Amino acid sequence: MSTRKSSYEDLQSHIRRLQLPAIEVWTNQYADRKYMVALNTDECTCICPKTGLPDFVTLNITYGPDKTCVELKSFKMYLVSYRNIGIFHEHLVNRILDDIVKACKPHWVRVEGIVAPRGGIETTVVAEYQRKKGTR
Repeated sequence: MSTRKSSYEDLQSHIRRLQLPAIEVWTNQYADRKYMVALNTDECTCICPKTGLPDFVTLNITYGPDKTCVELKSFKMYLVSYRNIGIFHEHLVNRILDDIVKACKPHWVRVEGIVAPRGGIETTVVAEYQRKKGTR
């Protein structure tokens, strides 16, 4: 077994500081109503930090909007930026969660990433956020 590190492997300690395109938002005219938005795509790819090979990810994101909603074109550009980033599946899902929370400050968010099988193992990672009562 080779002990050679991938050029992507050392990036894992900087995941929270990676500079990625901004997720833009627009004003929600129904902020007084509780409802859910679902964003689903199978067009997310990233790089395995161990092998340097591409990982193909289906994302299922649901959130309860408050004053703003995610603008889809900017979100697509945000997702495309992962194409050349070496990132573990767990880090990918948690970083997407953090960035959605930062961008639109929803009531709650659930991000599910289903990574296509590699070596016969499909990986599903789920991360959730629930805003604390009384905060905005």
